[in-house]
Amino acid sequence: MKKIIISLAILIVVAAGLFGYIVMNDMIGESSYSQNKENVTKAGQDRDAISGNVTEEEMAQYKEEGKNPFGEKIAQEELDDSDIQEYIHGMSHQKVRAEKKWGFYELNPTRVAWLLDGLNKAERLHHKKEYKNILEKWLDGDFSSIDDDHNAIWSLQGGTVGKATGILSKEEEQAYIDSQN
Repeated sequence: MKKIIISLAILIVVAAGLFGYIVMNDMIGESSYSQNKENVTKAGQDRDAISGNVTEEEMAQYKEEGKNPFGEKIAQEELDDSDIQEYIHGMSHQKVRAEKKWGFYELNPTRVAWLLDGLNKAERLHHKKEYKNILEKWLDGDFSSIDDDHNAIWSLQGGTVGKATGILSKEEEQAYIDSQN
């Protein structure tokens, strides 16, 4: 009987600790939409930091068709880890050197802010803190570790081919964007 009571006590302590961790992680992972909006304006003014803005016409067409800034019919509330990973991974290709690249979305503040806002609305995310760290850096125009960001997402996706080995120069980046359009 004594072993059962001790086992139950340990189980309760572990469960309480896990619950506390999850609650604190969610509280830390939240960001306000108004801050994201302010960062979008700031990043939008720095055309060298994030090139390829989605035009107002494209956004109007996407909205009319019920699509998100990536041109797909996935709402922020419906985002899951695979969606976020696909979008971040595809945007990172614009700036990273890798032997193979699959998928591409132009990296722009509208898309980054939309994903950041979506982190607070989506309920099925297991790596929210990682996504938030990457997206906030990008929204601030910090791409100094985008190859590491790419590889973190690539690893989460189980990547085996196409690991980023560096960051493209501005000229290489523009050539890559041009080749994708």
